[in-house]
Order: sequence, then structure tokens, then C-alpha cells
Amino acid sequence: MSEKQTGRILRSISGFYDVQTPQGLISCRARGILRREGNSPLTGDMVEITQERGKGMVERILPRKNHFVRPAVANIDALVVFASNVNPVTEPFLIDRVAAIAGDQEVPVYLCINKCDLDPAVDLARIYTHAGFPVICASAQTGEGADALWELIRGKLTAFTGNSGVGKSSMLNRLCPSLALPTGEVSEKLGRGRHTTRHVELYALGEDTFVADTPGFSSFDTDQMEIILKENLQYAFPDFQRHIGSCQFHDCSHRAEPGCAVVQAVEAGQIEKTRYESYLRLYEKASQIKPWETKL
Repeated sequence: MSEKQTGRILRSISGFYDVQTPQGLISCRARGILRREGNSPLTGDMVEITQERGKGMVERILPRKNHFVRPAVANIDALVVFASNVNPVTEPFLIDRVAAIAGDQEVPVYLCINKCDLDPAVDLARIYTHAGFPVICASAQTGEGADALWELIRGKLTAFTGNSGVGKSSMLNRLCPSLALPTGEVSEKLGRGRHTTRHVELYALGEDTFVADTPGFSSFDTDQMEIILKENLQYAFPDFQRHIGSCQFHDCSHRAEPGCAVVQAVEAGQIEKTRYESYLRLYEKASQIKPWETKL
């Protein structure tokens, strides 16, 4: 067996993993034991590989600082959620669920509202600015917001995610025209785009900056995402933080209990109503998890 090398997975597709090593890009398979242990490699993983007769093999996945099911990516420094207010219109719940999943792993979330040349999405920008997220109003078509987005992601490994047709690949092309990624038209009738990105791929944009472009999803796909344990959910909403601990009951679930500081903050306009509604929907989903369904 050849000497082990360490590298990062730049792309995973159909059971093959392109691993960037000091010796160059090596296409690898993964040891079956990794899959059997429920630990399949992800784009962004640092891995140990061996190479023999021109064939690479992922032997071990090095410790991850984070990882996600959807988007299927690991070791990111930040998550950029793309949204728009026109063709397609992004539901706030979609943003909130993705942001909560990232928040549960303490991964910073940035919101990029694309297609602002068509609709400025004033309310959407106000909601998430008020909630404490960095918000960029952008247009991949005109270049608006591209410089501001670059300043946020420069020097980091970030993942671009969002619903289909919202313009993730188009913005990547704006940031790095040499990528020439395929983009798709959005259906006027259905109000959603085709999945032009079929797999998660990590692109080097220069200045030690890497972006994972991920397949788009629809509101129906949120059922495939991670579900946060209900006792942890409140901590995944950063706009709740200053109110947690001020409730009448120490184990308050922030739903129907009297003296709930979070509910009072919603009523006072300190927390956006749509954010609280998303919390209630996610809490209901989390409440359906049986104890034996969780991994200890």
C-alpha cells in the first residue's frame, strides 16, 4: 500500500471523490467501512488517502468542525443563504430553517437577497437585519452587492445555499467569471428554477477563499433537512438570545407559558413575527422526534 496523503475533498459525485493534495487532484473511492459506519465523506472534508496503481482510496475522514446533511458539506466557516422576492419568491420559513440548522452548530449565517434589480425585497431585508443577520441586497445580473459579498466571504470556506433558481451559480459567475458555471431559467408558471447544480462542489476563488455551490431545493425539500432537538432550538435563533433567561419559568418553551419574555418581545416588535412563527413550526417538528431516533 502506498504512503498516506492528506487532502480536502473538492467534489463528491456518484461515489467518487476528487481530493486536492499537495501532489495534485486525485480521484478516489471510499473504504466501504466508512459508509457502513454511517460516515460517508462530504465535500469539504479533510481526509487521509492512499494511492496505488493510479487509483485513490479515502482511508479516513479527519475530525470535522461541522457538517450538514443538506447542503451536504463539511468544515465550513460560514453559510450564505440566498433568497429573492421575485421568481422565485423565497419563503421566510425556508431561510429560518436553514439558518437555525447552521446556528445549532454555531456556524455564522449571511443572507444574500438576489434579484434586487427586479424587486428590492425591502421587507425581507428589514426582517433579517432586525434579527441580527448580515444582509446583502444584490443582483448577479447588474453586479450590485457583489463587492460586499466578496468582503464577507474572503479568506473563508463558505457554502452557498438556497432555493432553486435564486441565483447562487449566477452570483458565483459574477464573483469569478472564469468559472462559467451553467445557470438555468426560472419557470414563470411554477416560480422556481431547474436544478442546474447537481452536486456539491468546492471552488477556489483566490485569496484563500473557497465556496461550495450546492444544489437548490424547494419548500418541500425541507423535510429532508436536519431536525434540531426542541430543547436546543431556542439557542439557534440569535434574536431570541437577549430574552432567554428572563421568562417566568426556567424551562419555558416560548409557546403558551405565562410570563414568557420571548412572546412579550414578539408582541413588542423586538422579535419579528415571521421569525417566531418559524420557531413554532420547527418546535412542532422537533416535538415529533422520539428519543430513540436521536443519536447520542
